Amino acid sequence: MSEVTPTRSAVIERKEERHAMHEGYVFLDEKTMLLAGEIVRQLRAYEALATRLAETQQAAVAALAAAITQHGLEGLQVYPPGILDGAELRIVDSSLMGVRLLSAEIAGDALPPVAPADVSPEAEACRQAYLALLEQASALAALSGNLERLYFEYRRASRRARALQDVLLPELDHSIVELETRLEELEQEDAIWMRRGAPSEK
Repeated sequence: MSEVTPTRSAVIERKEERHAMHEGYVFLDEKTMLLAGEIVRQLRAYEALATRLAETQQAAVAALAAAITQHGLEGLQVYPPGILDGAELRIVDSSLMGVRLLSAEIAGDALPPVAPADVSPEAEACRQAYLALLEQASALAALSGNLERLYFEYRRASRRARALQDVLLPELDHSIVELETRLEELEQEDAIWMRRGAPSEK
């Protein structure tokens, strides 16, 4: 039995509460659908970029082997490295349903501070290959973070939606039915009491 006093205002209040709760459920349900769609989109981008990254890594290893063949290990060790001072990590920030989404790219080049004394196409190709690897790894890291945040928010919204649908809304429906039933009983009791208390007609 509900602890709330069965009155018309109590029933109306419960129905308004249910309406607001149902709107909350609809919002959460739509939110989970949007998040799920974005997760699929980001996951496809992640898988495509991860495939490219694996290919780029293989190309970088091959370029490194070619540079070592050209210069020798010691010669390549003293080859002026590319410096990232002239490169910039650009991060674009956006949001979906309150979830922060990032995209990252490296702009600029990683040029040596001084010109190599023994410039070779193999060493330069090696430098470019590892710069490409760094660029793709940065983009992949941003996608990975997006997927983590999206999945966390999806699980939270999904749990809340299920709690509303499976627990809170049914409990509120039961409470409304209970109040209305009790109110009808009280009104019938009042009507019987009024009829019994009314003076008989002559």
